[in-house]
Amino acid sequence: MKNTIKHILLLAMVVSLGACGKFYKLEKSTNWDEVYTAANEYYEKEEYNKAIILYDKVLPVIRGSEKSELAQFNYAYAHFRLKRYIEAASYFNTFYESYSRSPLAEESLFMHAYSLYLDAPDYNLDQQSSREAVSAIQQFINRFPQSDSYERAMGMIDNLQSRFEKKAYEEASMYYRLTEGLFPGQFYLACIVNFQNFAKSYPNSEHNEELAYKLVEVSSAYAERSVFSKKEERLNQALEFGDEFQRKYPKSEYNNDISSLITQTQEELDAHQKTKKQYDELRKLEQEAREKQEQKEKENPDLEQAVTPETGVNSNK
Repeated sequence: MKNTIKHILLLAMVVSLGACGKFYKLEKSTNWDEVYTAANEYYEKEEYNKAIILYDKVLPVIRGSEKSELAQFNYAYAHFRLKRYIEAASYFNTFYESYSRSPLAEESLFMHAYSLYLDAPDYNLDQQSSREAVSAIQQFINRFPQSDSYERAMGMIDNLQSRFEKKAYEEASMYYRLTEGLFPGQFYLACIVNFQNFAKSYPNSEHNEELAYKLVEVSSAYAERSVFSKKEERLNQALEFGDEFQRKYPKSEYNNDISSLITQTQEELDAHQKTKKQYDELRKLEQEAREKQEQKEKENPDLEQAVTPETGVNSNK
């Protein structure tokens, strides 16, 4: 039994060394037909690393020939099978640009988009590569609208769009949480901008009702904490957001809270306008007093009415 195992292991080593020796010779060979044939054979046997090495060697030599088309297509797929999706996407795109009339052109353009799609990160990471994937998928759809892969491509776009939406929602929620910190002012404005942009970008999102409620809440708080000169404008904006919410979501579970916010904001606006009116009246009286003083000085240029601040005594005496 032991001898049998030894013989099997020895045979396996001999075969392995023979295979390594054969591949080593192919790496050094200048018989391009032999290298090309071996590269295709390794590809068919799913030995993709070896196939790539041989394709790298032979492709510059056979470029432009009939053999080049299949070799470049397999070369792209070999990278894809090894999950080197960025490289695969590039090689599929190069194939499509080189052989746009090939029977394999449609598949290569789809695989270019699909490779980018598979490389796209989770929603919580930077989505630049996901946007590139959407662009590539859209290119495929526009070029081959009758393709059997059309529905699959549309599903890929929907999936990527859902990642964009989730990332945008998480960012908006992050700004909302930051309003609870020690310095909420700048984050109130960031919330208002993000909530509005989210609704424009994703009008059918399930999160819109929640964010519309938070928009009223945040805009009211932002207005109440605003400087005097900006307060009336921002209070009115908060009331507009509240009215818009009630029109858009008349049966919302947030409506009681919205009504309370509207009442609170309206009371704040009324108090502000009352204070502003009193302030404006006071300023008006001060202005009238100054104008009367200036008129008296014009009519009696030799009579100084100014009183020194230290003594309160007319300086003309």
